[in-house]
Amino acid sequence: MILVTGGAGFIGGNFVLDWLAQYDEPIVNLDRLTYAGNLETLQSLDGDSRHIFVHGDIGDGPLVDALLATHRPRAIVHFAAESHVDRSLHGPEDFIHTNVTGTFRLLESVRRYFGGLSDGERSLFRFLHVSTDEVFGSLAPGAAPFTETSTYEPNSPYSASKAASDHLVRAWHFSYGVPTLITHCSNNYGPYHFPEKLIPLVILNALAGKGLPIYGDGLQVRDWLYVKDHCAAIRRVLEAGTPGEAYNIGGWNEKPNIEVVRTLCHHLDRFRPRTDGKLYEAQIRYVTDRPGHDRRYAIDAGKLYRELGWRPVETFDSGLEKTVRWYLDHSQWVENVTSGAYRQWVQRHYGS
Repeated sequence: MILVTGGAGFIGGNFVLDWLAQYDEPIVNLDRLTYAGNLETLQSLDGDSRHIFVHGDIGDGPLVDALLATHRPRAIVHFAAESHVDRSLHGPEDFIHTNVTGTFRLLESVRRYFGGLSDGERSLFRFLHVSTDEVFGSLAPGAAPFTETSTYEPNSPYSASKAASDHLVRAWHFSYGVPTLITHCSNNYGPYHFPEKLIPLVILNALAGKGLPIYGDGLQVRDWLYVKDHCAAIRRVLEAGTPGEAYNIGGWNEKPNIEVVRTLCHHLDRFRPRTDGKLYEAQIRYVTDRPGHDRRYAIDAGKLYRELGWRPVETFDSGLEKTVRWYLDHSQWVENVTSGAYRQWVQRHYGS
């Protein structure tokens, strides 16, 4: 049995689905079901006894204590987090509450649980904390990619809150002996992505005939990682990672935002052409850059390859094509997830 936090979100949901597609080991899935948590992502698991969903908060100590005592997981994979930079700029307190205080309380529950395990159970137990490359700040053009020892320089409330949670996880390992693992991933994309992030937002806006918003000059560079490759890397780190260590997970796909959007438009031109015969690129609109917008992220995932043998399977083009096709084939999921509250947020943030 493993416990997954945030397993109804984008990356967590994909991890749960992929795990149960490959293993019979059950999952207890703890999720607060905030705006980005969506049980419809896990609809295929309805009636599957291997998936035990619990609606609750990682910061609820008594609840987490009870789950650990009842199910006695051999590992915890911690995805639960507020994760959107733009939202953190508008409402940073939620990010501190979930990412910092929530992780602290979860770690305290884990510390109590770990202290009660037998020596054999302790040797097998792992706590894997899923973090982000954004904790390292911004890279200059031509600078070497982030490694696991790069200096932390967060530039947004989101990345600052994730940096704080990383430090807590590290401290609970060295202070209390909890066998922790930390992963730093680059920008994920793929199925079940909540449509506030760049790739799903562009796909849905394009199909709706709306503008495709590009911050500033669109030359911000990100390393793009297909979500199922990310899930495979997490499974590998959980299986063979060294407690106390951190591992970078990247796609080796550095792309400026404007290139990502143009590639999305190209795939949509192929798979769902506009009825007026025009190209989707005509819908691109440049909007005011956001405060503290990091110019470039790039991940050096060499340690993960050298020590654990992991590399991504998907190229940027193959992963992006699969993503576009998924959204075109799952219009009902998209319609259900884009609630009135979400539309109001997009309107307030991006304008018309």
